[in-house]
Amino acid sequence: MPRILTYNVHRCVGADRRLDVGRIADVIASLKPDIVALQELDVGRLRTNNVDQAHEIAQRLDMAFHFHAAMQVEEELYGDAILTTYPEHLVQVGPLPGYGRIPQLEPRGALWIQVEIDGAPVQIINTHLGLVPREQQLQATCIAGPAWLSHPLCKGPVVLLGDFNATATSVVYRTLTAKLAPVRPLSPRKSPTATFPSALPVLRIDHLFVSPQIRVTDVFAPFNPLTRAASDHLPLVMDFEVSPAAEAAPPR
Repeated sequence: MPRILTYNVHRCVGADRRLDVGRIADVIASLKPDIVALQELDVGRLRTNNVDQAHEIAQRLDMAFHFHAAMQVEEELYGDAILTTYPEHLVQVGPLPGYGRIPQLEPRGALWIQVEIDGAPVQIINTHLGLVPREQQLQATCIAGPAWLSHPLCKGPVVLLGDFNATATSVVYRTLTAKLAPVRPLSPRKSPTATFPSALPVLRIDHLFVSPQIRVTDVFAPFNPLTRAASDHLPLVMDFEVSPAAEAAPPR
């Protein structure tokens, strides 16, 4: 059964303020995913010892990867990646709109690949939205629009995931659930899904949204000494099946 996770890795600096790319890779490896969406990766940045974190993590996990730099400062890059063990190809990457009234906001973007799962093409879109509500709303509207979820190529099984910096009560969430079904806890007592802050998670700001062809069988945010320390977010993990039938039931 396929497993996918989304994980804001905080440039591989943990809650203990220790920079450790290997620790992030260990967290991911312990969960045995087939597809990994990562946010807040540094590539060639002085502050994190000039390491290409996307490449380093992918190499440690023996996965193919695609990286999108949402921000570039000279030779230094910062952005998001998707890693996978499945046959894949890049569909597109691109920036998301900012909020012009606050020009100093950090640039944001999205990354879209297609993977093949048991012969079926599945669209995977990873993103990391901004911190200001109006900015988030503009970005969510863009993702829901013709450049991404309403793009002619974005059909069949689709998973949108990432760090949305917004809870399930937000306009952002409602904008995206108009296009895809939200993945909610199947059993809150058994499998908590709060992801932030990792030391004592009380907020769910990392999310997964799926099309009707994706049947969710489990979703959880692993909470243990390793995940609590490795980043300021917990990873959010989803197990699923792919149904070719468009009328497949959405997740509960």
